[in-house]
Amino acid sequence: MSNIIDLNNFAEGALAERFNEELQKVLENIADPNTDVKKVRKLTLTVSLRADEKRDVVFTSVLAKSSLAPAKEIEAKLLMDLDGRGKITGAELKSGIKGQTYITDEGEVESDRGEKIISFRNN
Repeated sequence: MSNIIDLNNFAEGALAERFNEELQKVLENIADPNTDVKKVRKLTLTVSLRADEKRDVVFTSVLAKSSLAPAKEIEAKLLMDLDGRGKITGAELKSGIKGQTYITDEGEVESDRGEKIISFRNN
């Protein structure tokens, strides 16, 4: 069976070009460490065909789209407290446990909110 059209040249090469553009997006999404490697990505090519009244000309349109994996969820903990006016406020918990201080990678002692308390470094 011979090919009716060459997909590489169809629509002046637009079909292959659109496929490759979407494939690039899919490959970048797969390479992104912030996405779930096990999620399935999809690339869909849709060729729509519509005939004229005489049925001797067929109008076509090409649509390429990809379904990517979303970024993984990121979790953080917030400490809730009241500000000086009695209004509820919050701050990110940096130490892991409320009220616990910790030493940063830079050697600074910080509060549970990440505020510097003591510096052991010579400046």
